[in-house]
Amino acid sequence: MQEARKKVVARRTLKRTVDSLKQAGKRVVFPNGCFDLLHVGHVHCLEGARRRGDCLVVGINSDASMQKMKGPRRPIVPEKERAEVLAAVACVDWVTIFEEPDPLALISLLLPDVLVKGADWKEEEIIGADLVRGAGGKVVRINLKLGLSTTRLIERILTRYADKGSGGPVDEAADSEPRADEGG
Repeated sequence: MQEARKKVVARRTLKRTVDSLKQAGKRVVFPNGCFDLLHVGHVHCLEGARRRGDCLVVGINSDASMQKMKGPRRPIVPEKERAEVLAAVACVDWVTIFEEPDPLALISLLLPDVLVKGADWKEEEIIGADLVRGAGGKVVRINLKLGLSTTRLIERILTRYADKGSGGPVDEAADSEPRADEGG
């Protein structure tokens, strides 16, 4: 089994890999997103996407592009960590980070066989859909489970930990890596 961090690659490397897969007759599927706090909604969407082809290549927003989209308090998890966690999901074959505000340049470069977005996106709003269709591919919208979102997860955490009394936030120092003298 390939280590997660080795599945996180630069777009030029990914382009060569995708071209190779397509030449071998493999169907390449491409979803993209922020994937800030990975949750079961993400997993359902990724698994649904993977069922549409032979290889799942995921694009994630960089920290800078995510801040422009979601505001200065996001992301919560830095891009390299988000990418590695996402790469560890069994159905994901490759992950790449894109700096642009949207994935259009990456979609143009890779030209996946299947472009996937959540059904919360209207078909005409899906960036790169025309390119993928024009190259003979298809666009798929995956149904999402109501209430499963990073924003809802953040709200739940804030609500539960708003009371600093019993069961309040954990001391950050206690939540960090163990010191060398603490064992591990």
